[in-house]
Amino acid sequence: MLLGSSSAAIRRISVSWLIMANNSNFKSHRLSRSDDAALALESSTRRPRTMSTHSSLKDAFSSYADHLNALNEKRERIVKASRDVTMNSKKVIFQVHRISKANREEVLEKAEKDLAAVRDQHISRLVKELQGTDFWKLRRAYSPGVQEYVEAATFFKFCQTGTLLNLDEINASLLSLSDPSLEPLQINLLDYLLGLADLTGELMRLAIGRISDGEVEYSERICQFVRDIYRELTLLVPLMDDGSDMKTKMDTMLQSVVKIENACFSVRVRGSEYIPLLGSSDPSSFLVGVSDAEL
Repeated sequence: MLLGSSSAAIRRISVSWLIMANNSNFKSHRLSRSDDAALALESSTRRPRTMSTHSSLKDAFSSYADHLNALNEKRERIVKASRDVTMNSKKVIFQVHRISKANREEVLEKAEKDLAAVRDQHISRLVKELQGTDFWKLRRAYSPGVQEYVEAATFFKFCQTGTLLNLDEINASLLSLSDPSLEPLQINLLDYLLGLADLTGELMRLAIGRISDGEVEYSERICQFVRDIYRELTLLVPLMDDGSDMKTKMDTMLQSVVKIENACFSVRVRGSEYIPLLGSSDPSSFLVGVSDAEL
């Protein structure tokens, strides 16, 4: 009797265990199926978003690359135009240096035509490239050419009238090159001052040349003109925020002033010693017949 009750109890336990095992298997299977469905749903919802994000990033970087390529191509064109402006402006300066009492009108007329050609043919290319854009971003690309143009224009103006060509006059001459519907390209103050600093070097060469031709008074006027420029700039340059280039050129400008002063001083004080250098064998030499007291 006891053995039979034990067997019945064991059977009931076995049946209960089987039922629990089946229930757990069913639950785990059901959970795995629900997990698979959730993962499938999540992957199906993520996949299109990932592809869309990748596509938008690719389009954005592609547009950035196109913009940078266009900017680099524009910069190369501007650099080439600036080089052409520099080269042709130097030709104007060389032409003006040929000036003398005998050919003054002829030289200045030729220089004026050459300067107009630089403006109409080469500066106009810069205006076309830079007009309507943020041209200050590309200043380093075109600044050397603009400085050389300012130097040539102011040098010609001084030899023609003995006065200084100011920034407003230069910019006014460039307005005709711009499209009236767009913002015109204007030479900024820093490039004008840098070109003006280079002008003093050309005036120093001109003064030395005029002394050798006997035009001492003209050289003295040049000396005073260069002094005035240097004096005014010494007051301005320390106040400039971006004046590193200008400070370097101020040292060169001072050297030009000293060279002109020394040349004029030497001729005036020790003029008799310069007779062999200035062609005193010519009876029309400006120093012949001039006493040391007058010198």
